[in-house]
Amino acid sequence: MKPVLLLMTFLYALGLKAQTGGNDTLSIDDKAYKFSAKKLIVPSVLISYGLLSLMSDDLRSLNQSTRHETREHIIAGATIDNYMQYAPAAAIYGLNLAGVKGKHKCKDRTIIYATSQLVSAALVLPTKQFVGEERPDGSNNFSFPSGHTATDFSSAHFMFREYKDRNFWLSISGYPVAAMTGIYRVFNDKHWVGDIVAGAGIGILSTEIAYWLFPLTSKWFSSKEEREELSVVPFYQSKTVGLTIIKTF
Repeated sequence: MKPVLLLMTFLYALGLKAQTGGNDTLSIDDKAYKFSAKKLIVPSVLISYGLLSLMSDDLRSLNQSTRHETREHIIAGATIDNYMQYAPAAAIYGLNLAGVKGKHKCKDRTIIYATSQLVSAALVLPTKQFVGEERPDGSNNFSFPSGHTATDFSSAHFMFREYKDRNFWLSISGYPVAAMTGIYRVFNDKHWVGDIVAGAGIGILSTEIAYWLFPLTSKWFSSKEEREELSVVPFYQSKTVGLTIIKTF
């Protein structure tokens, strides 16, 4: 399965090479690294739905009815969701190898992606332990939220962030893959609908946090000379919180 996904990613990248341009550069003044409350709306709504699904009788009933329908028509056991969760991130690196440049060079891109995965794990794993929701198949009590879905949506949102200013349709192509990962988790009787929705919100939030932290995390991996010439200063102005980055040349 893995070789097939890698081949599909590479062929997909080759097909899009002629459509997408751009330079492998980084502007430290980019608004992408400044905190924006608007970017919290979507993940907040998704996470809130997931939390409500733990308490609302109506939403719990929806969880149960959805499971009942899937069990009538679908046999659990597919493993594709274990690989699909990494597909959008793999596509970015595949596109880069094919000559389709994203917003960041490889090193910076890797720092952002690794940060998003660390943030996602830091949010998902303790929550699973704290909530203790039983999985639909009864295998354990770590159902809420869906870690697979969080990983895939963090990857899909990472793809969106890297390509949204250069090719919009390419940038959103990771979201359907992420949605299918969540659907397959329901099909495989591993998660309730609420788990999937919450996982999607956590994934998007994790990537947003990774971009906001990038001015700091990139400094950790810069050379001694670069660290001496780079200053990161937080600011608050007109109800906007952000980071000011000063680079001395």
